[in-house]
Amino acid sequence: MLAAALVLGFCAIANADDILFENVRIFDGKGAALSAPSNVLIQGNVIARISTDPVEPDGAERIAGNGRTLMPGLIDAHWHAMLIATGPADTMNDIGFANIAAGDEATETLMRGFTTVRDVGGPAFGLKRAIDQGIIEGPRIYPSGAMMTVTSGHGDFRHMSDLPRKPGLFTPMEINGGSIVVDSPDEVRLRAREQFMQGAVLLKLTAGGGVSSPFSPLDVTTFTAPELRAAVEIAENWGTYVAVHAFTSDAIQKSIAAGVKCIEHGLLMSEADAKLIAEKGIWLSLQPLHEMMRTGLREGSVERAKAEEVWPGIGRTYELAKKYKIKTAWGTDVLFSRAMAAQQGAILASLIRWYTPAEALAMATGTNAELLALSGKRNPYPGKLGVVEEGALADLLLVEGNPLENLDLVADPANNFKIIMKDGVIQKNTLAK
Repeated sequence: MLAAALVLGFCAIANADDILFENVRIFDGKGAALSAPSNVLIQGNVIARISTDPVEPDGAERIAGNGRTLMPGLIDAHWHAMLIATGPADTMNDIGFANIAAGDEATETLMRGFTTVRDVGGPAFGLKRAIDQGIIEGPRIYPSGAMMTVTSGHGDFRHMSDLPRKPGLFTPMEINGGSIVVDSPDEVRLRAREQFMQGAVLLKLTAGGGVSSPFSPLDVTTFTAPELRAAVEIAENWGTYVAVHAFTSDAIQKSIAAGVKCIEHGLLMSEADAKLIAEKGIWLSLQPLHEMMRTGLREGSVERAKAEEVWPGIGRTYELAKKYKIKTAWGTDVLFSRAMAAQQGAILASLIRWYTPAEALAMATGTNAELLALSGKRNPYPGKLGVVEEGALADLLLVEGNPLENLDLVADPANNFKIIMKDGVIQKNTLAK
């Protein structure tokens, strides 16, 4: 594939000890404007020096920026790396095939400029290990492991023939780590510890109903307060946090009362919920969901009806997040569609409905990196992500044009991202030689 060819074609560049970007305008992941023309020196996997004066390192690979924009690698805060390239049946029943397909998609994800993803549900531990060891190319992964759900909750994709639940007997969904059913505080504690044993850096629970689960009505609050508190207790013991899938006021408020630090979605929240989230300093991980996620559901189905109820909440929730200055992360929540995953940058660009280009890009870089840092000592990638500053990890994009003037540039990474660097290694370079 093109991505693999680009990786292989520029492996010699990736071996340079030092790399110097000359004459670039920097978006630092936080501000509202580009820097003056600057020079940026990469040593190893770290940004060693940023200067408007000439930098003259011995033997560095020099890259002429010619006024292009240098910015942090993008971060998707709501990603499912193992649930994109395959459908539910393959992910649940053929984990070997699912891993190979997910590896190919991971390379494509990186080639779209996403150097980090926060994986909030799925068996991504092996994929992360293969990427970290350099066996395949892909983004950094912050995994939660299996989605924790309850019987008939969002994420319970069992069939009626799997009922009644038999002690000690698990379905392929649970064995392969897509999601796990927990129906008591003790089960929550056990399965939470198993996720951390495998390398989870946060826990993901489904506190309320969801669109894609046929037996999980939107209005139902699934976890009890003691179950939610059990998850928070274990996460805090491990120095990290719990994120919950929650649409409704009841699910949001019970989760916050239990000590949850991040609400995923929140698309049916009230104004009172927004005030509470802001007052408590809770994170809101929000997504401008792609229309294909709604229209791809069969008309007349339970899932389509739930999607029709949820979709009008997207714009309203963004307005509430802005009104109350909620700490807002950005993600995509793409599922079971490589075609939709290819629109990852376009989904980011769609934030222009509510934010300036600088605000949107800051959300997908510096702000998302702040959410990643909530993992504390469970952080698998010590160092600073999401910013262009001295001492930060060298995950960088060299962009043709100014994305602070035209956010749509991120929707066409093949043409506009001339260089993609992850951990100080150039993964793509299409500058003219």
